[in-house]
Amino acid sequence: MKSTTPAHPYRQTARAESAAATGRRIVEAFLERLGEQWYDEITLDWVADEAGVTVQTVVRRFGGKAGLLGEAIREMVRRAKKRRAAPPGDLERLVRNWVDDYERTGDTIIRLLAVEGRHAGLHEHLTHARRRHRAGIARAFADDLGLLEASSRQSALDALVIATDVCTWKLLRRDMGRAVAGTRAAITGMIRSTLAAHQSAQKINDSRKRGLGQ
Repeated sequence: MKSTTPAHPYRQTARAESAAATGRRIVEAFLERLGEQWYDEITLDWVADEAGVTVQTVVRRFGGKAGLLGEAIREMVRRAKKRRAAPPGDLERLVRNWVDDYERTGDTIIRLLAVEGRHAGLHEHLTHARRRHRAGIARAFADDLGLLEASSRQSALDALVIATDVCTWKLLRRDMGRAVAGTRAAITGMIRSTLAAHQSAQKINDSRKRGLGQ
């Protein structure tokens, strides 16, 4: 007679931990390839071989290459959030963290952006990442943006998003050949100029309103 006694809790935990570790190996293998190749060039055979599993395991776990890409992008976002974190008001630290993160992941992101139009799932993931980027910048500069009127706040946020975008990093580092320090300085300058210009315009508008009210 077959026993109906449930598996010991530690065995269930061990299996769960093993499955999680397998998933991490697969994602790591895929991320490594994304760092060196175009998405279209990566095969599940290579990913499975590098992770020490079968292609069937990859498909069963992630539903295929598109599902694996989604999890890889989510992992990139999670790591970026940790690396980019900076104390409120510390602009130099903020820019240093963002640029350092792009030094790790910028080329991968640029390659993904280049093929975004060919893959609906990729477009969806990158659109979500762009929204997170904008929300992160809004939080990072909440105090400065809070001093502005709604219309000016939106314009200022647009400029800050552009200044900290991966394409700005790519333009400075890859196209213009700027050093890391020079890239940080350029982005910091763009941010300061943006905030100063909008705050100055806000003061002028406030002054005009007070004058009209007298």
